[in-house]
Amino acid sequence: MKKIYHLASCSTNQRILKEWGKGIKSFEMQEIKTEPITKAQLEQMKKLAGSYEALFSRVALKFRSMGLNKLELTEEDYKRLILEEYTFLKRPVMINEKQIFVGNAPKIVLAAKESLE
Repeated sequence: MKKIYHLASCSTNQRILKEWGKGIKSFEMQEIKTEPITKAQLEQMKKLAGSYEALFSRVALKFRSMGLNKLELTEEDYKRLILEEYTFLKRPVMINEKQIFVGNAPKIVLAAKESLE
């Protein structure tokens, strides 16, 4: 499976997709605001990433505004929150066969790009 979950309104996501270049033409693209991720898709991502927490974005604006920074969240909490609110998915998420690359950290973006070569 080759798939990228992204957010079209995020300039960082758009920059990264551009950086990955032509190598992503064979990937299925899913814009998570207009086409929300399903429970099955999230479970597949978790299987590759190791945990729901690894997929969860703590920098989402709603993280602090909902007071989540003051709570101890469980794996079930991370799963529920990601499914309820697309902004809690760390993005972009690239699945390249059996590898997953989550987020926009420079080393992750580079590793994802190298997996395309």
